[in-house]
Amino acid sequence: NLVQKQQNLVDSTQDSGLWRPGQKVPSNMQMVAGGAERAMQDEYYDGVRIGPPPDLPSLLLHNRIIYIGMPLVPAVTELIIAELLYLNYESTSDPITMYINSSGTTTANGQPVGFETEAFAIADVMKYVRPPVHTVALGQAFGAAAMLLAQGKRGQRYALPNATILLNQPKSQARGQASDIAIKAKEVQQNRRKICELIATGCGKPLKTVMEDCSRVKYLQPDEAVEYGLIDKVITNEALAVKPSFMSAL
Repeated sequence: NLVQKQQNLVDSTQDSGLWRPGQKVPSNMQMVAGGAERAMQDEYYDGVRIGPPPDLPSLLLHNRIIYIGMPLVPAVTELIIAELLYLNYESTSDPITMYINSSGTTTANGQPVGFETEAFAIADVMKYVRPPVHTVALGQAFGAAAMLLAQGKRGQRYALPNATILLNQPKSQARGQASDIAIKAKEVQQNRRKICELIATGCGKPLKTVMEDCSRVKYLQPDEAVEYGLIDKVITNEALAVKPSFMSAL
């Protein structure tokens, strides 16, 4: 903080022999001291902190909201897992709400950009943490993102009215020797089966049925997703909180 910086400046000037106790304080040190004093005085007003507003992701996290708005690439996965673990240690009982607007491990036009292991890692941590994780689909929940949607707590998996949910199989761009391509193809099949197993468990459907549905592209509207068992309810703005609790602290 500014006070510590001021003390460090005093110590450094003493050590260098540029200034000794009893001498006139240099003007730049007076400015630092005055700025630190004003910062300490203006930090709170009527019990409310005065300063730049916190960033929006921090506000959402403070209200136990996680938003996935990108494909599941490693950087996104690291952030989501870190947020889940943080919220788990902050409270083991208060629910976590995860909003999903993601094309999964591919782009919106189907080009692979991530690995299914990213989605598996998030799904495992969702089950590992003690707080219940509520899931809400908005915009799109494609492929691995649809699988994450189904991993929410039973009875607390939702979609907004115009969301689109897509079931499909993993894609991969394999290159190299024929043996390398064969190994990669085997891994893709294993990942496909694992995704289908997780969806089948979340939906309460036979694995064979889910694998058949995922063998080709299958689009689901929110009401169809309810019938399929991917979600439990379609919600509107009337069902959402009018004012998040963190707003009262601003």
